[in-house]
Amino acid sequence: MLLDSVIVFTSVYISTISLFPVSEVFTIPLLVISITLILSHHIFAHYYKMYKRAWEYASIGELIIILKAVSLSVIVAALCQYVFMQDIFFRVLASTWMIQLFLISGTRFSWRIYQERNSLKSYKQMKPTLIVGAGCAGTLVARQLKYNQESGLQPVAFIDDDKRKQNLDIMCLPVVGGTDSLTENVEKLGIETIVIAIPSLSKKELHKIYQECNKTNATTQMIPMFEDLVTGKVSVSDIRNVEIGDLLGRPSIQLDTDSIEKLVKGNVILVTGAGGSIGSEICRQLSSYQPSQIILLGHGENSIYSIEMELNTNFGTDTRFTTEIADIKDREKILKLMVHYRPKAVFHAAAHKHVPLMERNPEEAIKNNVYGTRNVAEAADVAGVETFVMISSDKAVNPTSVMGATKRIAEMIVQNLDKKSKTRFVAVRFGNVLGSRGSVIPLFKEQIRKGGPVTITHPEMERYFMTIPEASKLVLQAGALAKGGEIFVLDMGDPVKILDLAHNLIRLSGLSADDIGIEFTGMRPGEKLYEELLNDYEVREKQIYPKIYIGKSVEVNVNEVIERVDECWSKDKSVVREVLLSIANHPVPHKGSEAVSI
Repeated sequence: MLLDSVIVFTSVYISTISLFPVSEVFTIPLLVISITLILSHHIFAHYYKMYKRAWEYASIGELIIILKAVSLSVIVAALCQYVFMQDIFFRVLASTWMIQLFLISGTRFSWRIYQERNSLKSYKQMKPTLIVGAGCAGTLVARQLKYNQESGLQPVAFIDDDKRKQNLDIMCLPVVGGTDSLTENVEKLGIETIVIAIPSLSKKELHKIYQECNKTNATTQMIPMFEDLVTGKVSVSDIRNVEIGDLLGRPSIQLDTDSIEKLVKGNVILVTGAGGSIGSEICRQLSSYQPSQIILLGHGENSIYSIEMELNTNFGTDTRFTTEIADIKDREKILKLMVHYRPKAVFHAAAHKHVPLMERNPEEAIKNNVYGTRNVAEAADVAGVETFVMISSDKAVNPTSVMGATKRIAEMIVQNLDKKSKTRFVAVRFGNVLGSRGSVIPLFKEQIRKGGPVTITHPEMERYFMTIPEASKLVLQAGALAKGGEIFVLDMGDPVKILDLAHNLIRLSGLSADDIGIEFTGMRPGEKLYEELLNDYEVREKQIYPKIYIGKSVEVNVNEVIERVDECWSKDKSVVREVLLSIANHPVPHKGSEAVSI
């Protein structure tokens, strides 16, 4: 402020001496003008908050503010001259305006230049960084990295597919080409880190760019996706590593929040398997719709306690969380709990899902997946539950495993019960869930952490993948859309080769397949090379909701199915397996029934 006062006061005299070197300078009119300029300048400077700005980040916006304050103070001085002297010293005031503008802005921007020169000295210790995307987000990232030395990243260039931006400089950084030249420019510029700064990228486009980044030795990072920026969860400056879920080439599912809120808000909801990876995420998402109470039912006390603590911390003011340690195989207790709480909706996530383990223990798969599901479903019927959603699996389609067969039989039970109950019974099928217990992802990560090798059963093995939040969203949406008897399926995009998944995980860990090694161990009992989401006779092309399909079903004689299961479950494991696969793949039709659409 003091420096500005000196500049404003002396600028009038400097202008006068420059224009009229022989005339007398220290006159009353000039003194009045200089005082008027000082007073009006500080009034406008305070109005535009010139003295509350961090000038090390000065830019065009700050320059415009200086221009406004200086111009308005000179105009006020001219008006005062005209009122009191009936004259305006146009040449003196114009020269004064230019001197003030130059000196006041110069003192501000010199501080920014000094800061930048200091930061350049430390660039030698920072990692050369290439920014993919020269749009608004990319320039914000470049600015943030330039002034935040703690990041350890030094932006040196942009990559952008917009040909109008190529060969231009943005934020003093060149746009060196499109993504097709990424590999070449990384090598040419000695890039150590690549930051993908396009928040609106679809996952398919992100996957394509990541494959180009994968051809280099540079570390790949990204800014948050558009939906996270819009909701305010994160900011553009929150650069993070690319995660495996980012590379699923499928847009995220959008929910019909009104219909879900109608099902959930103010109501009692019961979730079985609430301590599991899917069950716990269902509870989290349900909680955001403010149910009056959620019954957290599970067999493992530690996982149930953990999710109870988390939910009470995050949602305890709006929803009451009640824990029940119970085994779904305990028919009497499940019925007692269901009648006691009388929930409006039940989300049945409790199940045995591990394929190899169920191959070795088929009787346990029957007890949990078949009898347990029947217990929960029939209890829901007795208690007058409005909607029952069973979590199924793509392995229930043309099953080759005990786990898949028991899931398919559970679907039959649920669909059959829907025909004679007031409760709407539906099932939801989806593929492998990233990061869930028993998923291949945690196994690969642990193998990579130990230095390898990563083990894959077959080089051509393919699976559908989705994230835990995606799976849980589908379950909630299915409950809201349920009319009764449906099998809901998510459009999961293209299947992913497990070998490609392993390569991506290794690369995301900053290593290469040569460092870790990949071994093929051979297919395990019950495994298929690829999974399906619907049988041929179930396929219905039309989506009932964006990214959600509904299958057709065939009526089966469920009583006979249960009889055959009852007869076999205590026999030799190989016999049990054979009977289960026979039932699941060749169900006994209900007399007089044909394939019907549900």
